[in-house]
Amino acid sequence: MSAVVRYLRSSPDQNKVPALNETRESRIPVNEFAQAAATALSLIVRLDPELSRIVVLSLRVSLTASVIALVIGAPLGAMLAVTRFLGRHTVIVLTNALLGLPPVVAGLILYLLLSRSGPLGSAGLLFTPGAMVIAQAMLATPIVVALVHRPASLLWAEYGDLARIDGLSTFRSVMLLFALGRGSLLTAFLAAFGRAIAEVGAIIVVGGNIAGYTRTMTTAIALETSKGDLALALGLGLILLSLSVAVSTIAFLLVGRIGEK
Repeated sequence: MSAVVRYLRSSPDQNKVPALNETRESRIPVNEFAQAAATALSLIVRLDPELSRIVVLSLRVSLTASVIALVIGAPLGAMLAVTRFLGRHTVIVLTNALLGLPPVVAGLILYLLLSRSGPLGSAGLLFTPGAMVIAQAMLATPIVVALVHRPASLLWAEYGDLARIDGLSTFRSVMLLFALGRGSLLTAFLAAFGRAIAEVGAIIVVGGNIAGYTRTMTTAIALETSKGDLALALGLGLILLSLSVAVSTIAFLLVGRIGEK
């Protein structure tokens, strides 16, 4: 028996079996991934109710937040280009600084405001889609301001003297810049939507990731991945990626047409 043991220990082929086992084990994740991808495509094709509910909520929240960000940020960006007042440069610097605001910090600030002991606790918005809209709008508005302000400043440098000669008010001057810079407004809205739809940190803090109520695509992907449910996570990931490509394509086509006009 000892001779057999010595032979096995000294045999150059003794590592073949472990290598074979390692090969088989390395194939398991690949098979699991392929099965999860197939299941994900099946969920998308047959419009799985849970997946559809998550997608619809994500689109509703992000589109609403993007519209709010555009309504607030676009006039502010144009007014910063048109008007001159004390502290204007400070406002511009702060707006640009907010572009790098960590989403979790924004969510924490909003959580403190909306909690029961906070100043806005009586509104009862915490852990609701409304809170997620506010969080996404907070993060998207600085993007709109920045993307509108720069092209508006260039347009105002070119047409500002004419506007002053005609006696245009600040409001009418802003409307003039909007008419001349339609492409920048579209770009700002699409950038805000892209920022909002990809958000996870802030909305999971103020939304709670409640199934069927505040669970969006990004929070669901994070949760399902941690649970090991790759099928739903991959399905939502494919949809999110498709939306990103669609938004970029639409922006490119529409901005190109506006530029030709």
